[in-house]
Amino acid sequence: MSFSELGLSEKVLAAVADTGYTQPTPIQAQAIPHVLARRDVLGLAQTGTGKTAAFTLPMLTLLEHGRARARMPRTLILEPTRELAAQVEENFTRYGKNHKLNVALLIGGVSFGDQDSKLLRGVDVLIATPGRLLDHVERGRLLLSGIEVLVIDEADRMLDMGFIPDIERVCKLVPFTRQTLFFSATMPPEIQRLVSQFLSNPVRVEVSKPASTAATVTHMLVASGREDYDKREVLRELIRNCDGLQNGIIFCNRKRDVAVLHRSLQKHGFNAVALHGDMDQHARIKALDQFRSGEATLLVASDVAARGLDIPAVSHVFNYDVPHHSEDYVHRVGRTGRAGRAGTAYTLVTHTDAKSVTAIEKLIGNAVPWHGAPLGDAPPASERRERREDGGRLRGKRRVEKEPREARPEREPRAEREPRPEREPRADREPRVAREPRPEREPRAERAPRPEREPRREREPRREREAPAGEVRASEPRAEAETRAPRPDRQERGRRPAREDGPEARLARRERAPAAEPADMSHLPAFLLRPVRVKAG
Repeated sequence: MSFSELGLSEKVLAAVADTGYTQPTPIQAQAIPHVLARRDVLGLAQTGTGKTAAFTLPMLTLLEHGRARARMPRTLILEPTRELAAQVEENFTRYGKNHKLNVALLIGGVSFGDQDSKLLRGVDVLIATPGRLLDHVERGRLLLSGIEVLVIDEADRMLDMGFIPDIERVCKLVPFTRQTLFFSATMPPEIQRLVSQFLSNPVRVEVSKPASTAATVTHMLVASGREDYDKREVLRELIRNCDGLQNGIIFCNRKRDVAVLHRSLQKHGFNAVALHGDMDQHARIKALDQFRSGEATLLVASDVAARGLDIPAVSHVFNYDVPHHSEDYVHRVGRTGRAGRAGTAYTLVTHTDAKSVTAIEKLIGNAVPWHGAPLGDAPPASERRERREDGGRLRGKRRVEKEPREARPEREPRAEREPRPEREPRADREPRVAREPRPEREPRAERAPRPEREPRREREPRREREAPAGEVRASEPRAEAETRAPRPDRQERGRRPAREDGPEARLARRERAPAAEPADMSHLPAFLLRPVRVKAG
């Protein structure tokens, strides 16, 4: 079967032909027709089989009709990590070069301003992580009411990482008539119950049994001591003696171990870079670019790099720690042996990893052989607590041999001490002399009565001030004749005589002599004392 038989458009077929692919993978051949028919799809396939192209190619065909509106994307793809989201964006850029589609990437570690400007222009394909997507929705910068296709990639990883509440919120924000696509490498039974909430009558596309590994990968177990320095030493010897090692990914369970192992490898001359979740986005992209370009030979990573990263030329995978969940082993080993290439996976095993190894062998259905001597039975816990028989002990992170101690010379017996002389008995104390009684105090003499005070003398009345000439004090009585003339009776009152207001009278009033003394104007401001000039006419 070829891509032309799947119902893809001519533009998509031309882009696929330019990349060099001629035949679809099994997951692509089964899923693409159902996606084009607008059916919900649940795709299960082992990693490295082309699940990303299984939803990318039909989505490009569906998006050829219609156009995007501002802040209302047409399709939404949710990814668990930033690296997976960036990888899906690269696939849309590669296969959609003949389409004029706007693709936006919403991930953490990038400023909101650049992402808002892309959303404002209108987006056909929106690729996002759940956290940053909900941040834009809460800010009112994004509307999901126009979503036609919802893709949840690496569905089991999304649910395992605690994104269930976020996914439920997103599913409530998108229209009910959407088309939902689930793609993942593993699908545990407890996850299937959650899938029933998001998909409506889905088509189950299962290429191989869940949690299976590629047949091109060789699995090996390597025995190691339980201490960290033992595991680092075994790993270095394993890398030096590997046949055909082109590049490799080393997986650790904890971010702290990633940093410690990265420094140790660089100290011993290995070309290695680190990748874990606490690094900022710029450093993570730089580390991946160095590993993909061949500038770095080894990539020390946490499970961030175990999901969906497409680095086709990885020849070896080293599990520095046995994964806690057996499904994670499938994703880690899936980074090698991709696209039909051969790969090798080594796993360092200690006595405490016996149960995890058994769970992995039960999941993949095969027993994993040992590389070199097997680990053997674990010693009892009491023996592990005791010191080694060779006298070695731990000082910090290194084992230092303990120098034998010289035999101590026998001590001479101590000489017997002379008995202490007996103490003389103490002399009896003399009795205390009785104190003489205190003499009685004489009674105090009575105080003399205080002399009576003399009465205060009455003050003399104040002298009245002399009034200036022509002024009469208010306190002095005035004669009625002098002060006020008798009022005429109201009946005798008449109208005042008319005022002579002829020209001579007015002239006489104007020519009256001025006051003898000018008024005091010192309290007035200067601008009021200036003469006023009046213009004539």
